[in-house]
Amino acid sequence: LKYTIDNELRMNEIAEASKRISALLAGAKQYSQMDRGSYGSADVHELIRSTVMMFGDKIGGPGKDRPVTIVKDLDKTLPELQCYPGDLNQVWTNLIDNAVKYGGASGEIRLSAARIGDTLRLGVADSGPGIPSEARGRVLDRFVRLEEARSRPGFGLGLSLVNAVVRLHQGTLALKDNAPGLRVEIALPAERPA
Repeated sequence: LKYTIDNELRMNEIAEASKRISALLAGAKQYSQMDRGSYGSADVHELIRSTVMMFGDKIGGPGKDRPVTIVKDLDKTLPELQCYPGDLNQVWTNLIDNAVKYGGASGEIRLSAARIGDTLRLGVADSGPGIPSEARGRVLDRFVRLEEARSRPGFGLGLSLVNAVVRLHQGTLALKDNAPGLRVEIALPAERPA
């Protein structure tokens, strides 16, 4: 009986390690494929809508058990964004996924988008513990995970990939205190850079 239990435990450990390796390879593939899609235009409202729908039951709202809700603060009219749409979709996916994972058991995730002059400003804010100011620069590097995040699945690629996509689009990314929580602010050129 002990032999059977030990073997089952080892098989579970092997299966878990295999899942983690697959996830790591998927993250590395995201980096390698960046800038490989077609450059085109994207409707920011549609990008946000389709990304939020991907999370399904992870997001709360009317009639759902999960108390985390998404609040959208989007300008009614936004320009079509000139971008690599697949990469920008990945930005929203990574940021919302982080907000769901680290945003606390209850609260809200606030998504924002506004045009200010020749800049499109995008934001994702949560009500979790946030990231200490001294660590905000480090978490934009690949494979960096803070001690508090080690109990959750991941490899420290999410924010670094977001930062790489933003830079590819000649934009900037800032991590700020949301008191409580983290606020990610992205500024992208509203028109395609020359």
